[in-house]
Amino acid sequence: MNTRRVRHRADQMFDLVADVERYPEFVPLCQSLKVRQRTTDAEGREVIVADMTVSFKLVRESFTSRVTLDRPNLKILVEYLRGPFSKLENRWTFTARGEDASDVGFFIAYEFKSRMLAILMGAMFDAAFQRFVSAFEARADAIYRAPRPGV
Repeated sequence: MNTRRVRHRADQMFDLVADVERYPEFVPLCQSLKVRQRTTDAEGREVIVADMTVSFKLVRESFTSRVTLDRPNLKILVEYLRGPFSKLENRWTFTARGEDASDVGFFIAYEFKSRMLAILMGAMFDAAFQRFVSAFEARADAIYRAPRPGV
């Protein structure tokens, strides 16, 4: 898991990542996202099933995942349901570090079903995933206004 310290509260960063409908506005490669279903599981966590379409040059792929929002523990789990991957797992953690800072943990593991798709999109996916946390931090700066040094 990669961890990055950001100048925003843990609950603010959780809210940004949980707001999946906004991903096409700022997440690298995300062309569209449609929520199919919202439910609450037995433990009271919100569970979202969503279709995401990613696009890069001439390659466009859609996949469906289940997103479990564990607000009390500030954790988000993304589980792959169907699409071009043989596996996809994504986890986020948010840990408070003072009043206006937090550590955002990001883990992703994936494997394409098709060797050709892995060749076409693999390196590009690796680069995009490296920029995910930066994209969320930039979004937080825009929404919550980055604190000025010394404030």
